[in-house]
Amino acid sequence: MIGQLRTVVIDCPDPRALAGFYAEMLGLPVDHSGSDDEDGWTVVGGKPGQQPRLAFQRASNLREPRWPDPDRPQQFHLDVTVDDIEVAEAQVLKLGATRLPGQGDGWRVYADPSGHPFCLCWDD
Repeated sequence: MIGQLRTVVIDCPDPRALAGFYAEMLGLPVDHSGSDDEDGWTVVGGKPGQQPRLAFQRASNLREPRWPDPDRPQQFHLDVTVDDIEVAEAQVLKLGATRLPGQGDGWRVYADPSGHPFCLCWDD
């Protein structure tokens, strides 16, 4: 092993708002010790070394992805495992997610409030 995943960083126009969305969806704390409004950086999750974290950094000129548009590619996406897709879907929609076209056996596609796609996944 060369290293251990510390943080996944997501560009967005409003780091605090998007961090709040993911903190609520994933049940993770917002770590304000690494946050800086001037730098536009907010972290969700535990301290380094405890678990991978999500960080959100300000990108004022972000060209948001559009699913499934190859001219505006997704750049990355997160897969989030859930117990009950119907309950989870209602919750993420209430938080500001948008349902996107795309579904397979065990997954559905959504966009977070900044337009980044993510999937809710379940086992049948």
